[in-house]
Amino acid sequence: MDKRRKPNPAERRRELCDAAIQLLADDGAKGLSHLKVDRKSGVPDGTTSFYFRTRSALLLAVAERLAELDLANLQSVADNARPTGAGRGRRSPSLLSQVVIQSGCEPELSRTRARYELTMQAARDPALAATLAHGTEAFTKLHREILVQLMPRGTELESAVVDDLSNITLTFINGLLLRFAHGDRIIDSAEQLDKILAAIASGILKSPSKGQLTGNSDQ
Repeated sequence: MDKRRKPNPAERRRELCDAAIQLLADDGAKGLSHLKVDRKSGVPDGTTSFYFRTRSALLLAVAERLAELDLANLQSVADNARPTGAGRGRRSPSLLSQVVIQSGCEPELSRTRARYELTMQAARDPALAATLAHGTEAFTKLHREILVQLMPRGTELESAVVDDLSNITLTFINGLLLRFAHGDRIIDSAEQLDKILAAIASGILKSPSKGQLTGNSDQ
């Protein structure tokens, strides 16, 4: 008699989503199917279809799982990070840059690749787009807060200037993550990324149009 403990439904869903994430990372969206998730997970054929009746339901569950994993990773980095600038020694890299650099290394790299695959699918799936947007809220908030901390007298900056800083540097980070997804690691350390972000921000702050560089040009 097989006495192995069967996973509960929540555990099974997570396992299937994790397998789907790896399939998206390895083979792209076209390589994802219910049957392939079954085979990747080592479960009987039809298991994935039982939990996720449609492809849209599977993609939505994968997006939710990515958000769950991202938040857990963000919390883990935050718990283990030393306060920026603590002590008199070498300045610690920002939490933001630590998270970004980790996104270029496994297991986060597979999630980065899967996320870009889902982003393309989301262009035709409003529910998926909303789930992905919700999943990036925590990172965007972290990005904005730490960016201000990196700036001299950052807390005194006008909101529109912070918007410019955030929008432009976040666009750079998204491009960097895309290069990571393609295996191009042009930046290897959080310290190096901090310097680049600070240089970008410095240029923005010197611009006579700061506070008006991004956003709705009609306003």
